[in-house]
Amino acid sequence: MAEREVVVVDDERALARAVAERVIAAGRAAIAARGRFELALAGGSTPKAAYALLATAEFRGALDWGRVRFFFGDERCVPPTDDQSNYRMAKQTLFEGLSIGAERVFRMRGEDEPERAAAVYAAVLLRELPEANVAPTLDLIMLGMGPDGHTASLFPGSDPFADDELLVRAVYVEKLSVHRITLTPRTIGAARHILVATAGDAKADALAAVLEGPYEPTRFPSQVLTRAQSQLTWLVDRAAAARLTSRA
Repeated sequence: MAEREVVVVDDERALARAVAERVIAAGRAAIAARGRFELALAGGSTPKAAYALLATAEFRGALDWGRVRFFFGDERCVPPTDDQSNYRMAKQTLFEGLSIGAERVFRMRGEDEPERAAAVYAAVLLRELPEANVAPTLDLIMLGMGPDGHTASLFPGSDPFADDELLVRAVYVEKLSVHRITLTPRTIGAARHILVATAGDAKADALAAVLEGPYEPTRFPSQVLTRAQSQLTWLVDRAAAARLTSRA
């Protein structure tokens, strides 16, 4: 089971800073232990703000970015130039600011046929990452959680463990009428550290259900994280934490 830590900060601004600081700390530890840092990025407003911080003078020199390689936890099925692309957001806020070369960025090809794109990305992970556990092993995977309890692109209403052996899945999100590509729980759970950041009162009910309610991963897919063998950190603001009875 995951070793869980829940950290509550004041607001979204403090949350972005806390995320940036945790990325730096995890990166330093990984580089000291293994010579490089394998990081999977997330989309969303909090990661975007954290990436912008990491590209500032305050954080730029805090990590040897030449030893960092970047992967993605999920992606929308759009071209990399689309405004909805997680890759495009990371490129504009993080990669360009840190002068990260394309050879160190492994993006999901959202412009390709979804199932093929998922299979290709699984092959990339198997080629590029060590298998220290039951799947290719990232040092840190960044995630968020939606008001419905989804994480990555594992959405309510279907079994999040379906096709888990594939490592990367193509999913159709019926309520959004879109295809997405996502790491499976097997791949997410093999990471050394999982960092989930979420903010806002719209997330409060789901967060309480995920952390303190009965185990119903088909209803609240973020609960799959509790079964991981990783160090699991929840970074949340006070609004999102409002309905928690415990922070342990």
